Amino acid sequence: MTEAEILIVDDDPASITALKTALAGQGGLRFATHGSEALRMVQRHVPDLVLLDIGMPGLSGYEVCRALQGDPLTADVPVIFLTSHDDAEEELTGLSLGAVDFIAKQARPPLICARVRTHLRLKRMNDDLRRAASEDALTGLANRRRFDEALVTEWLRHLRSQRPLSLLMIDIDHFKAYNDLHGHPAGDQCLRLTARALHDVTLRPADLLARLGGEEFGLLLPDTDVAGAQEVARRLLLAADTLALPHGACPDRACVSWSIGLACSTQLRQDLQANPLGSHALMEAADRALYDAKRRGRACFAVAPS
Repeated sequence: MTEAEILIVDDDPASITALKTALAGQGGLRFATHGSEALRMVQRHVPDLVLLDIGMPGLSGYEVCRALQGDPLTADVPVIFLTSHDDAEEELTGLSLGAVDFIAKQARPPLICARVRTHLRLKRMNDDLRRAASEDALTGLANRRRFDEALVTEWLRHLRSQRPLSLLMIDIDHFKAYNDLHGHPAGDQCLRLTARALHDVTLRPADLLARLGGEEFGLLLPDTDVAGAQEVARRLLLAADTLALPHGACPDRACVSWSIGLACSTQLRQDLQANPLGSHALMEAADRALYDAKRRGRACFAVAPS
C-alpha cells in the first residue's frame, strides 16, 4: 500500500510545527502557508487529505475548499478544517462547502491522529470502490466510464494550462472474423494480449489507456502535441508487429493488427479549443481519423485534419 499524502494549509508556523509532530508516521506531509499556494500544489500533485485552516490572509479556508470541491481533479479529496474557535456557524458553513470534519487546533495529538486515520481509511475505501467501478474486468484497463471522466478532466486542465491534449482511438482489425474463426475464448485472449501490448507502450503515468468497448481502445495523452502523438502511434503499430499474434481470417495480413485515429486539441477550430465541451469534438475528430485509417487499408494511423 502506498503512503498517504497529506497537505496541511495554515499560515501559522507554530500550528504547522505542532501538526507535523502530531501526524508523524501518518503519511507523507506537505505544507502550504496560504491558499493560493495550496491550490497550485494540488494541481501538481493531488493529496489524499487536506487539513485546512479557516482564517488565512488572502484566500480564506472556505474559498480554498470551494475551489477544491469545484475542480474535478480534487473534488474527491477530503477536507478537514482546522479552527481555533468552537463556533457552530463556522462548522455549518464548512460542512455545507463539502468538508468532512473539523479539528480544533488545541485538540490533543492522539485525537487529531485518530480523525486523520479515519478519513484516510474512508478515502482508501472510496478509492477502491471507484477503481472497481472504473476498471474493465476482461483486460484490467480503465473502462469507458473512467475514460469519459478522464477526458473531461483533462480537457478542463487543457483549458487552464493551454497545453495540447491528444487522443488516440485504436481498433483491432477484422476482430469479428478472428472471433468467428478462433472462438470467443481466443477472442478474449486476443483482447487481453492487445491490452498488455498497448499498455507497455504507454510510458507516462499521466497517460490513460482504456477499453472503450468491444475491440476498441482509447489513449489519452496530456501535454502532447500532434508530433508527439504520432510517435506514440508509430510505437503502437510496432507493438502489433512484435506481438505477432496469428489471425487466420484476415484477408490481407497473417497477424493481428490495429488501426489508429489521432486527434489533437490544436487541430480543432478556435471556438472549440476554448469550449468546455470541446472534449466531445476531440473524440469525434479521433473517431473520424480512425475510420480514415480503416479506409486506407488498416494497420496504420491517420491524423485528423486541422
